[in-house]
Amino acid sequence: MRRTFLLIVTVLLITIAGCAGGLGGADNADTDHDDEATDDHNEDEDQNESETDEPVDDSDDVAPPPDPAGDLEIHHLDVGQADSTLLVTPDGETVLIDTGDWRQNGADVIDYLEDLGVDRVDHLVATHAHADHIGGHAGVIEHFETNGEGIGAAYDSGVAHDSATYENYLDAIEEHDVELFEVIEGDELPLEDESLEATVLNPPEGDSGTDLHYNSVTIVFEFGETTYLTTGDAEDAAEQRLVDDHESDLEADVYLAGHHGSSTSSTPAFLDTVSPDIAIISSDFDSQYGHPHDEVLEEFGERGIETYWTGVHGDIVLATDGEEIDVETTSDFSTDADDLLDEKPREQDDGESYIIGPGVSHVTGPPIANS
Repeated sequence: MRRTFLLIVTVLLITIAGCAGGLGGADNADTDHDDEATDDHNEDEDQNESETDEPVDDSDDVAPPPDPAGDLEIHHLDVGQADSTLLVTPDGETVLIDTGDWRQNGADVIDYLEDLGVDRVDHLVATHAHADHIGGHAGVIEHFETNGEGIGAAYDSGVAHDSATYENYLDAIEEHDVELFEVIEGDELPLEDESLEATVLNPPEGDSGTDLHYNSVTIVFEFGETTYLTTGDAEDAAEQRLVDDHESDLEADVYLAGHHGSSTSSTPAFLDTVSPDIAIISSDFDSQYGHPHDEVLEEFGERGIETYWTGVHGDIVLATDGEEIDVETTSDFSTDADDLLDEKPREQDDGESYIIGPGVSHVTGPPIANS
């Protein structure tokens, strides 16, 4: 049975914002390093909740979704060392999952959506509270609430974070009176376009602690015969739980690689279960963390997974009628994971990174981090 969404009472957000820490905190220290095991700074900052009057339909006797009448578009925005994905249904309903890095404050995401003619975000999802995922949430909310048709509702894991970026996100929610729902496994996004189903598989029900990655919002989207899986920064422990508890729900045609292609995610057991035909990696080309990690690209290559990387391909747009999937990218390059592995910047003996990009060769910057 699915649990109802929990509505964050607006007045309680004031209390949370006051407890979340000073605005002077440096957000670049907030992005997620691969060796982070836990987020131990948010014990007392979980969002307060009260039950909403708008429950999710938890009926077990539900008619199957209608056959798609048009294409579902899935846009993976090239936002550097960050994540942002936009889904647009045949009816024009929009789901925006994450909004890029805090340094842009949503500007690049807003520009992209405006170029598409999007004037409303119906569903705004935060997979987790790190600044490379919710960095543009405050800016996106402010823009569409003042210059567009608004934000329909926002969704997150309910696990708070002590950062200025997270505090700004909650402030924007409060200022513009946006409904904020906490989601857990079994919930469904209340989409009006019935041809698309969006089922939450993570975070788990019950007390799952305060680790942001373990509680990263994971959603499987079903559109006709096409399935798309996004896991945010869920790592090996969360992936194993998903395999143990939701094995039958995980198989997907398209998989947005967890944690920017880090080796902390996309474990062999998880990939065995998901068995994707296509994988998308969202990370900077010269990632300071070395994303995507070699092990992940090697695993994708061995499995013959058609692989796209925003750092090389730019914006990556999938369009599906529910059966066939077409992919368009800003830049043309091989989708063989082995070729992408060869394309990665490599640390040289002099301690610098030699970057070989599409049509570009030069020496730049300090050594890439391999954490």
